[in-house]
Amino acid sequence: MFDRIFAGESLVMDDSVRATQLGQSARLSDGVTYYELGGPKGGKPVALIHGFSMPNFIWDPTFAGLTAAGFRTLRYDLLGRGFSDRPRLRYDKGIFIRQLADLLDALNLKEVDLVSLSMGGVVAAEFVFRFPKRVRRLAFIDPAGFDLGLPFAIKLLNVPLIGEFLLGGLNLFGRSTLLESMQADFYKPTEEMKRDFIGRYSVQMQYRGFKRALLSSLRAGMLDEDLQLFRRVGELRKPTVLIWGEHDPTVPVRYAQTFQNLVPETEYHLIDGTGHIPHYEKPEQVSRVLVDFLKR
Repeated sequence: MFDRIFAGESLVMDDSVRATQLGQSARLSDGVTYYELGGPKGGKPVALIHGFSMPNFIWDPTFAGLTAAGFRTLRYDLLGRGFSDRPRLRYDKGIFIRQLADLLDALNLKEVDLVSLSMGGVVAAEFVFRFPKRVRRLAFIDPAGFDLGLPFAIKLLNVPLIGEFLLGGLNLFGRSTLLESMQADFYKPTEEMKRDFIGRYSVQMQYRGFKRALLSSLRAGMLDEDLQLFRRVGELRKPTVLIWGEHDPTVPVRYAQTFQNLVPETEYHLIDGTGHIPHYEKPEQVSRVLVDFLKR
């Protein structure tokens, strides 16, 4: 019932909306997933997993760089975000792991490299633990899974009914707050970059179920500390690269050392002059790192 009180969500996501986009859709176990698949058909498959609320456009420069380098590159919108469905389900690790597994099956991609951002790192770490034979290499960009020091106001969203009231009824954590938090992911964005980013991010906010999905993800612990996730990745001894923005305000760079302690032999790259999305602020530098790592 709370779909109706979330301010700004007046539209319904369906196939007619997705038909206006350049990508494709796959009808999976929990709903329709919107995706784009590029690069040569014989190229090495790579899947890109975005973060908590930013849809797959956040991968624009990386998608372009990897497809140009000859990789068969997949990017998609997590359920509840972008142009994917917003089912009335619990948005925990299980739903996101199932979504990725179903999508890879639908596209007949048996084994892939995973490149993940922020909360996408939690999804990637859980996926490789459950399906180790389906993953060759792992790239983590500013991964979540550490203590983010969320403010009390955000923690209040975890309280049943109060969270819905704050997010929807009063709209205290609505459009402007979300957009401000997304802009904070940059270190020094240009005005043009901010306008483009805000405009594209805002589109998904019009569709019913977006805030419900974010709220459910928060309550399901998708942004909680979970060091066991990365400890298990380390035990699998998969080739792993870690990329971190020097001035990340969301997941502080100090956790890069913690990650390396949990995942020994990790190749580490610090990207200076960037925030939480270094691949977006310095795309050529990060793409070089990824292409070199994935081609080995």
